[in-house]
Amino acid sequence: MDRRRAARETNRSGDMIGWGRTAAGLVTAVGATVPLATAQALALRLNAPDKATLPRLWHRSCLQALGIRVRVTGRMETSRPLLLAANHVSWTDIHVLGSLGNVTFIAKSEVGRWPVIGWLSRLQRTVFIDRSQRRTAGDQAREIGQRLAAGEALVLFAEGTTSDGNFVSPFRSSLFGAASIALEAGAPAPVAVQPVAIAYTRFHGMPMGRYFRRRAAWIGDQDLLPHVLQLLEEGALDVEVVFGEPIAYRGDADRKAVAREAERQVRALMAAALRGAA
Repeated sequence: MDRRRAARETNRSGDMIGWGRTAAGLVTAVGATVPLATAQALALRLNAPDKATLPRLWHRSCLQALGIRVRVTGRMETSRPLLLAANHVSWTDIHVLGSLGNVTFIAKSEVGRWPVIGWLSRLQRTVFIDRSQRRTAGDQAREIGQRLAAGEALVLFAEGTTSDGNFVSPFRSSLFGAASIALEAGAPAPVAVQPVAIAYTRFHGMPMGRYFRRRAAWIGDQDLLPHVLQLLEEGALDVEVVFGEPIAYRGDADRKAVAREAERQVRALMAAALRGAA
């Protein structure tokens, strides 16, 4: 009986700690979102020259709320235009990369229709694409190309979907062609295409392993809110971000070859990050 009572008390204590983390995280996230989103909306309305700094601060606040710690190897390319080609594990990837530089994202079109999240994405000037509509692929690449030509840094999750964090799916090459459009629009050559590997490695300081790494992942058909609450409750995730060698995309570049090289680098960098955390 004493053992059972002790187990119940331990579980109750763990639940209280979890709820405490969740409440603190929500307070931090909401407390940062309201003033920063309001200021960003005003910056967009006034067409302020710097439209990326406030979102960067917001992403950092969200990471703090979630208890996610980011370790960076290498550095983000400083030249512009810049297309960051990354693997994709979870919605948290956006906060991770968004906290590291003044970047904007390329996201699937349904994100723009989500309550609150769609509004926040538009405040960050996200480019929405519909991969199911092949006939509009050219228009979507053209918008990305124009944003690149304007000197922006855009993040492309090149797998087109999320994985479980243990492997990298083949990169889709179609939107890499936006670099050609940027050059045609007058962007200085070359456009830098930089591979970026994202690897979730530790949970409360301990190596996650293949099975537990899936807890950080957000696979396509999962409900978002339960996953958000789970991460808020558990906290203390470590993620490795590894910047690869930029690929110079010039006018005669083959987008498929560039996509394959970016995929090769990301696959190798991610595998090395996971081995290093074991």
